[in-house]
Amino acid sequence: MIRRLIQRLRGDQQGVSAVEFAMLAPVLLTLLMGLLDLAYNVYTAQMLQGAVQSAARKSTIEGAGSNTATIDGTVTTAVRALAPTATMTFSRKAYNNFGNVNRPEDYDDVNGDGSCNNFEPFEDANGNGNWDIDPGQAGVGGARDAVLYSVNISYPRAFPVFAFIPGQGSTFSMTAKVVLRNQPYGAQSASAAAPTTGNCT
Repeated sequence: MIRRLIQRLRGDQQGVSAVEFAMLAPVLLTLLMGLLDLAYNVYTAQMLQGAVQSAARKSTIEGAGSNTATIDGTVTTAVRALAPTATMTFSRKAYNNFGNVNRPEDYDDVNGDGSCNNFEPFEDANGNGNWDIDPGQAGVGGARDAVLYSVNISYPRAFPVFAFIPGQGSTFSMTAKVVLRNQPYGAQSASAAAPTTGNCT
């Protein structure tokens, strides 16, 4: 009798699908949430990049320095249409040419220690008398200057994927950057056109 009961239970397939689904559902749901989270973040990044490029073009005209709040507001509006609780920080740095963007001022490393020191000569690209790891000056710059416009954005993730995937935080952050040259509405400043030399301290 017991043997017959065991054989009958062995051949019973009822409920197998439910057990298999219960085992696979967490993995499938995590994968689905991860894909949706990735798609949402990629789409938001594309919208941010487009808004930043549009705002950067508006920043290249004469008098844009007095309209930075309005220009930044258009980026904020575009991003918050997708991520209502997003926080953003804006920055602008002006350089005399594209070659100086995010690049340290040139210097002669005479002693070979990888640092500008011991009165080694350097090219003072921004004319402030000091060697700078980034010669950019805050603001929209002047005519013909190259301006790096950066926007950092952070917002809570749309899907709770961080609870299931190690290394993921509850917020997502990204940065969009655009470099454009200001329109030639005037002559570039003399200090930008003719960089001087100095000595590192």
